[in-house]
Amino acid sequence: MIITQQALLALRTSASTIFNAAFAAVEPKYKEIAMVVPSSSKSNTYSWLGKMPKFREWFGSRVYNDVKEYGYTITNKKFENTVSVERDDIEDDLLGTYTPLFSDLGKEAAQFPDELVFGALRDGFKNLCYDKRPFFSKSHPVYIKHDAEGKDGIGESTAVSNILVDDKYTGNTWYLLDTSKAVKPIIYQTRRDPSFVAKTDTKDEKVFEEGVYVFGCDMRCNAGYGFWQMAVAVKAELNAENLKKARAMMRAFKADGGKSLGVKPTLLVVPVSLEDIAESLLSRDLTVETVPVQTGVDAAGNAIISQQSVSVSNDMKNKVKLLVSEFL
Repeated sequence: MIITQQALLALRTSASTIFNAAFAAVEPKYKEIAMVVPSSSKSNTYSWLGKMPKFREWFGSRVYNDVKEYGYTITNKKFENTVSVERDDIEDDLLGTYTPLFSDLGKEAAQFPDELVFGALRDGFKNLCYDKRPFFSKSHPVYIKHDAEGKDGIGESTAVSNILVDDKYTGNTWYLLDTSKAVKPIIYQTRRDPSFVAKTDTKDEKVFEEGVYVFGCDMRCNAGYGFWQMAVAVKAELNAENLKKARAMMRAFKADGGKSLGVKPTLLVVPVSLEDIAESLLSRDLTVETVPVQTGVDAAGNAIISQQSVSVSNDMKNKVKLLVSEFL
């Protein structure tokens, strides 16, 4: 093939078409656990995080619950993925061999928000949220007292945990989330959507120096954290008993002032390694539980109790939805 401007235009068009088709074919999952926030600057500051106002009976004047100025900021980052096509391959009509490369580029671009968002969930044990504690922490400060006028958030704080841990457990972490509210556990902040770029000008330095044409995608975005009360991380066996404990923990979370937040656990999020266990737990009619059973009496007439596994009705069936992520 003789490389002409028409040939280069056809190359750009073909690469872009392949990229866009692969991008559109992906069904990302990040919106199920993340609130998408458009950004118009270098960063966004979420000063309102830390306060979820609750209604009170109106006596006298209104009570103004000040939004705590936590100053939680998410700074946008630049991300890119670039591939190159040899000039010689274009001359030799080998462009078709690059089709999978352009397709993978589109797929990766569409999946990247998943990687960021579920990566943020996974790294919540070390990354800080609005209260300057890790998103998953045993010491989130909650100010449960209120004054005579009903104003919330006074006095000393109480440490609240959103982690369940079994020290003997060595498997992967799983998560229980409330995704029923407008503010979801994770924030996905987008400054510039993914865009496909092709550098095929024969005068370009890359073409002149190395004999390659460059194709790539870039975006500006980042992920951060919303309300920690919307999530519990569990480092324990995935079973009905621990799922019940996680649900009870979430439903007991209170806002500043001691009022119930009305948290509704709606989504079980697991890595691929726990998919089969999770599906069975949420779909089967019966489950196995360990219960104390009297197996006899000793010489003194005391009951001999042993732990035995028995089949019982599965009251966790369809209690929450299941989401499996490859990025946990």
